[in-house]
Order: sequence, then C-alpha cells, then structure tokens
Amino acid sequence: MAIVTVNGVELGVESFGREEDPLVLLAGGTTMLSWPDSLCVMLAEGGRRVVRYDLRDSGASTTKDPENPSYDLRDLAADAAELVTALGAESAHLGGHGVGGMAAQVAALDHPESFSALTLVSTRPVAPGPVDDDLPDHDQSVMSDVFSRPQPDWTNRHAVAEYAAESAAILGNDPAQAQEIAVRIWDRTPTSDPSVHQANQLGMVFSRIDCSPRWREGLGDLRVPSLVVHGRADPFFPVGNGQALAAAIPAAQLLTYEDMGTQIPEWATDGIATAMLRL
Repeated sequence: MAIVTVNGVELGVESFGREEDPLVLLAGGTTMLSWPDSLCVMLAEGGRRVVRYDLRDSGASTTKDPENPSYDLRDLAADAAELVTALGAESAHLGGHGVGGMAAQVAALDHPESFSALTLVSTRPVAPGPVDDDLPDHDQSVMSDVFSRPQPDWTNRHAVAEYAAESAAILGNDPAQAQEIAVRIWDRTPTSDPSVHQANQLGMVFSRIDCSPRWREGLGDLRVPSLVVHGRADPFFPVGNGQALAAAIPAAQLLTYEDMGTQIPEWATDGIATAMLRL
C-alpha cells in the first residue's frame, strides 16, 4: 500500500508487477478491493504493471464528509488521469468497476491522451439516479430485500461482515468472498466514524455527487480498445446496461457471465484477465 497525492487529495494505491511494464490502472467500485487480488496477479503475470486505487472518501484515500461530498464525477475522472502522470506513465489501460466504471468512462472522454484501453465492469452509461427509458433499472424486489433490513453497527467488525454476507446472497454474489472483502475494507478504514465505515462498505457517497453533464451521447467518440464485463445475474445494474454500454462504444467487446452478480467472482478472474490482456 502507498499514498499518491493528485488534485489536492491523497489516494490509496496498491501495485502488482514490474514498474517498467505497461500500466493497468483499476478504479474501485467503492474501494480498490472490488478488483480481486487474483485478477491483479494474473494481469501482472501477463506482463502488466497493475495499480488499483481507492476513490475519494473510501479506503486509504482522503476522507472528508461522505454525506456531503465537495467534488463531482469530473473530479474523479481527473484523478484517474493525474494518477497516470503521478505514476510516471504516459498512458494506461483504465479499468472501472461500478461507479468506478462511470468515472472511467468520463475519464476516457475528458482525458483521451491518458488512456490506451478501457475495461468497464458491472456499470452503466448514465449516472446514479433515474435511468434512461431504454435501460433496465435496479430490480426493485431485490433492492427492497437488501435495503429494508436493519443496518448493522458500522463500528462492529463482525456485524458488518455478516451484513455483507447476507447482502451478497441477495445480490447474486459469493457470501464468503463478500464477507472476506468486508473485513478487509473494515480493517483498512482509518477511523471509527460509523458514517465513514458505511460509506466504505456501501459506497453511498457516490449517489450524492454531481454527475452532470451526461456522457452517454459521447461514448461513440471513444477510440480506444474497450471491454465491457457484466453479470447476467446482476440485479443492481441488470445486464441490459452492459449490453447498451458495449453497443455505444465503437468496436467494444462484451463479456458476460451467466452466474455473476454485482461483484467480480473469483471463478471469473481468469477469463476477465485473459480478455483484458488482449486489449
């Protein structure tokens, strides 16, 4: 783990592979741990320098007030571009998961000189909130099951881990994998503030940031090799979102997994790494 300062904020980063290899920069869905260790190792073994990082207000990165963020989606996109420079690279293959995928899309559009390829996982081509008419919205029944449950004591490590496992079972993810990630996120959270723990675990801060203006209409201008990965069992951003995203980006490849929910499962990392290394 290391800290890199860009745009006046500190971002927690973790590196795999050799510094002289081409850079793959991975933006977390909340924290960097949404990108499995095994996937990062496979990319490094494939001859890439892999750096995954925590977005603002998550993990080891600068945390201010996750309930009232003072930045917007364009700032997150600029962070990615500045990280490329700060890491001493000319350009990077940029990966984004969930809201990190939204930031990655905007980064590739706003800073095309910084990115040589794009991988987007479990995300969609519009901001959090109301969805376009042609895109499937969250599965409301599943969302009700997830969010109607009593929330845990966010300062209780065991309670948070159990909550994550229960949520994973509802969302089509591996409960054991989700529990392990939740514990690691909890251990890396540098405060006992329950609102910060909640933000790290759920990423709710990203539903509060300004994501305007729209970027979907600009995706056809992208000119980098692109891969869209999506689970057919994803109830949060149903697979139609990934299909629409791939259709909007010229020559984008679409990789779907029948039993994948919102997280990247361990059993899919080999296939995803192989597809990313081909870009």
